[in-house]
Amino acid sequence: MKDFREFLLRGNLVDMAVGIVIGVAFAALVTALVTDLITPLIAAIGGKPSFDDLSFTINGSHFLYGAFINALISFLVIAAAVFFLVVKPVNALMARRRTEPPVDEQTHQCPECLSEIPVLARRCAFCTTEVAPA
Repeated sequence: MKDFREFLLRGNLVDMAVGIVIGVAFAALVTALVTDLITPLIAAIGGKPSFDDLSFTINGSHFLYGAFINALISFLVIAAAVFFLVVKPVNALMARRRTEPPVDEQTHQCPECLSEIPVLARRCAFCTTEVAPA
């Protein structure tokens, strides 16, 4: 029982559970946004009040491509929201908080053939031109 309790109370498991719950709530919010606001706007331009009614039938099989359009729009809005509200700000924050010094260049260009050669090389491996170490 002790091992099971330790497993449940590990930090990364709790963090993951919180992330999943927040993700599900965010998906529900974006789905409502798409269903209630964006889809009617797009449908008003196209003349249809809702994409859910769009379908066709072939040999008795009913294809609901309107529901697919709603799901596609929802996916695109979720992807855009995650990219612009999570990925971009986190990347900008990480770039500002970078603490390691810039890495010294390990290569430079050969003056003759413009290929990348090691900084300490005395001869280009591609065109065999003698070069001074940088």
